[in-house]
Amino acid sequence: MGKRIRKAVIPAAGFGTRFLPQTKAMPKEMLPVVDKPVIQYVVEEAIAAGIEDIIIVTGYHKRTIEDHFDKPSMELIENLRMGGPKKLPLLEETERISDMANFIYIRQKGPYGNGTPLLNARQVIGDEPFIYTWSDDFIKASPKSRFQQLIDAYEEFGCSILASVRAKKDEDYDRYGFAGGEMIRDGFMNVKQIVEKPGKAAAPSDLANVSGFVLTPEIFSYLDKAYDNLDEGEELYYNDALKLMLQDGKKVVACEIKDGKYYDTGNKLEYMKTVVEFALEHPDINGEFKAFLKDLKLD
Repeated sequence: MGKRIRKAVIPAAGFGTRFLPQTKAMPKEMLPVVDKPVIQYVVEEAIAAGIEDIIIVTGYHKRTIEDHFDKPSMELIENLRMGGPKKLPLLEETERISDMANFIYIRQKGPYGNGTPLLNARQVIGDEPFIYTWSDDFIKASPKSRFQQLIDAYEEFGCSILASVRAKKDEDYDRYGFAGGEMIRDGFMNVKQIVEKPGKAAAPSDLANVSGFVLTPEIFSYLDKAYDNLDEGEELYYNDALKLMLQDGKKVVACEIKDGKYYDTGNKLEYMKTVVEFALEHPDINGEFKAFLKDLKLD
């Protein structure tokens, strides 16, 4: 087995234009799902899987993310202390957030595209395998989390691992990239090709690559090649590097995340669905919220 996976890279430099005007001043990664921002769900899952260093690649307008994972201000601490025993759990929770992991922030530089944050994090990653995951979607899986399943797959196969879910609707084939190749066994594919948004008729399989990946450090040399191949004004995508790896015969495995549900909070409708589902599970409000929904008179 190779080196243990200790680091996760989360790109968070986008403008979140789908949620304007809300995201004019607040990063989309900080949109709340009940009482936690989306990015905190991702970070907590990574830490529970043994990740020690959280590397967040941000832009100039994302200071709120850094503040969220920083120590609470003395004013907030004093306010919560003055609130007595009822506020102490809130104080403990806000202090816990900053102590969860080592947080490292890098300002994004380079062309647009989801491959650029990887190049920006290269020096911090070094020669270790790592998790690369989005900040506005996740897979809620139990008893083993998405990241734990990816790490287990890496420890077995020793190569880059793509988190995958089965497409359920025709429109899924127009939204995600799909893996094609040979099945190793149930839930694991030896990937031979990756096709972006192929449409159902042209899809090489029903395994959509979403939400997160384990990448080996060899991805960086292939990102360099993809970068060198760019024409002026083109975007740099991590998939371009993965395709070059496959052309060179590098092993890549698609891992179907078992016992999980995929949540995409990157668009308004799916975000609202996520909020409703999580509110129905929240111990503080689930009963009253369920009663509220039952009382709604929908046409």
